[in-house]
Amino acid sequence: MNLSRTHYTVKRKLIILVFIFMSTQALACDICGCFMGITPYLNRNNISLLYRYRSFNGYNGQPHSLFPNGGSFFIPAKSQNSPITNHDGNSTDYELYRSLEIRGKYFITSRFEVNAILPYVSNSERYNGYTSSISGVGDVNFYAGYHLVQKMESNFKQQLIAGAGIKLPTGKNDFKNNEGIRYSSLMQAGTGSTDGFIYLNYLVGLGKFGASLNTSYKVNGKNNEDEGIANSTTSFLNIFYTQRIGKEVQVMPSAQFFYEYSGGEKYKGVKSGEHVMNNLMGGLGADVFYKNIALNAGIQKNIWEGETDHPMSAGKVYVGVSYNF
Repeated sequence: MNLSRTHYTVKRKLIILVFIFMSTQALACDICGCFMGITPYLNRNNISLLYRYRSFNGYNGQPHSLFPNGGSFFIPAKSQNSPITNHDGNSTDYELYRSLEIRGKYFITSRFEVNAILPYVSNSERYNGYTSSISGVGDVNFYAGYHLVQKMESNFKQQLIAGAGIKLPTGKNDFKNNEGIRYSSLMQAGTGSTDGFIYLNYLVGLGKFGASLNTSYKVNGKNNEDEGIANSTTSFLNIFYTQRIGKEVQVMPSAQFFYEYSGGEKYKGVKSGEHVMNNLMGGLGADVFYKNIALNAGIQKNIWEGETDHPMSAGKVYVGVSYNF
């Protein structure tokens, strides 16, 4: 038996298995500021480009759609440098949150990794026919994780990562409309606050099947307007299957479930009761791998939502590409 070849095969399968979790980086609570981008890695450095889209709508009996009438999936061209406002009484009311992110990961040791995320944010809001959109650099995230468990057997894989991170207020937080009135805090490119978070990620794989459970807790600060978001929690379950196509291509379909909770907005340290988040989402994803390149895509729709004052979360979409070295 060729032990070197067997070791290489096992390592290659594990690397490809783990790549799927690059897709979970797309899943963040764009409204409450919950951070969800922690994935299990082997000792491979990585750089990726990820696009996230999330929709809220269904006001007062209006249609509830992931892609509401009049909304744009892509970043609006007219909102590159300044907010825009226009009026069109024929469109459905909505809130849209988009983010184009550059993400990097570097292993300092075989068990200790550091990560960074630089987002470009574009948010749009339509209410009573009036549309407002802003775009700009968002808040930078830095986080680090330590691999507590690394079990790499040929037919059984297990991994446990614990870590912590910080979000810095690098995004612009004082966008104003054409009348000079500041937009709401949720519409801003940045939160204006310094936030911290901790997380755990557990991965288990048996043969071609596997699952990952990721949970995080975020402590949110406040900005110079005394605005903030209540501390928040997220959990993400990903169940996947590995299928080889030819010698160098692997496809990994997945079923995904995402739960988020936040007590909503705060002003001067007191909860206002507005924009409370309490919902469960589910959907499908697919990851394609060729050599050092990974393509990730997925879609999630709302399954359940607790009674809140916020319009229902219609769903989210993500598309990404990664290079591993």
